[in-house]
Amino acid sequence: MAGQAVTVLIVTGPLGVELPETPLWAGIGALALFNVYATWRARGAGEVSAAALFSHILIDVLLLTWMVAWSGGVENPFSSLFLLPIALSILALPSRWVWATAAASMAGYCASALLARELPHVHGVFSDAFSIHKAGMMVTFAVSVAVVLIFFTRIAAAWRKSEREVARLREQFTRNEGIIALATHAASVAHELNTPLGTLTLMVEDLASEATTDAQREEYTTMRSLLLVCRDRVRELATPAEAGRFGTPASSVDLERVIERWLLIRPVVDLRRTGSTAGLERVDPAIGHLVLALLNNAADAGEQAGSNRVDLHVEVERRALRVSIRDYGVGFEHAQPMLPATLFRTNKPGGMGIGLALSHATVERLGGTLSMQAASDGPGVVVSFELPAVLEA
Repeated sequence: MAGQAVTVLIVTGPLGVELPETPLWAGIGALALFNVYATWRARGAGEVSAAALFSHILIDVLLLTWMVAWSGGVENPFSSLFLLPIALSILALPSRWVWATAAASMAGYCASALLARELPHVHGVFSDAFSIHKAGMMVTFAVSVAVVLIFFTRIAAAWRKSEREVARLREQFTRNEGIIALATHAASVAHELNTPLGTLTLMVEDLASEATTDAQREEYTTMRSLLLVCRDRVRELATPAEAGRFGTPASSVDLERVIERWLLIRPVVDLRRTGSTAGLERVDPAIGHLVLALLNNAADAGEQAGSNRVDLHVEVERRALRVSIRDYGVGFEHAQPMLPATLFRTNKPGGMGIGLALSHATVERLGGTLSMQAASDGPGVVVSFELPAVLEA
């Protein structure tokens, strides 16, 4: 609009071209009103249809036809601007709407040529009409360059952003497919292990009853506790899947109990805790699995470096849960990806490459954030996650 207004002022002023100013200013005014509506519509609109986009381009073509027809038609160098709506529509609209835009631009060009008001004789700065036509062609080229740079750059940036989002979603989908397959296999294995674990528990109980010394009874009691933990963990494998598939609410778990059972399985770990779970009675089972996976990773990393220490900080604030787990291992290389989102990729000897991937997927599903950074006061890595709205309002 500003460019059209400046053009009309210059052409009818310093250049001395006699044009019907009333129709031209009426066209600029109509475009201004439409832009007010379009701006308001764009701020409040969600998904915009291709038909709506085409209608906006069609308004531009109609007003350009009006302006060119009242200022010389094809003699007007600005008539080549009919190409710009076609170029913009190629990147913004489906193919059938691009053809519709091309047809509308061609119709506008023909209408402006057939219904054009001829340019009067020029008496201003330029000596003849061809000289002013050449100046207009230079201005048209500059306008075309500006439009292409501004709009095409914005469209290309949006396109690249969309491609990155599609790539991220594709990677997430692939990872989730692997996790689903892994969960299905885990549930199948859980059913197979339930019976032998029960049998082993009974055998250990019989051995404990026949023990002749306190040392033997203590060993059998520890073995029975470990078997009970394994059996409970195996039975829990199918619980989240059953709840997710059939719409039944998943049973919650006691986070303190989860940590205690982990210490029973790994008694050599020196777990140093800060913070408190006060106010956090029970949590989603997935959070328990998440904490266990990160604790195991931290313990394994410290064990490789000859340290059995693991730091755990739990903080409950308002409705959010924040957990930080630090290991005392060798850390990680800067070239190494900090948070692998791919299954079965690991640098840990004997590792399966599912710990961090599952943790990342769990935090993402629960709407939280997961971060990993090198410890600031020594060796090791700190893995932290924050989950909002863990507590019910």
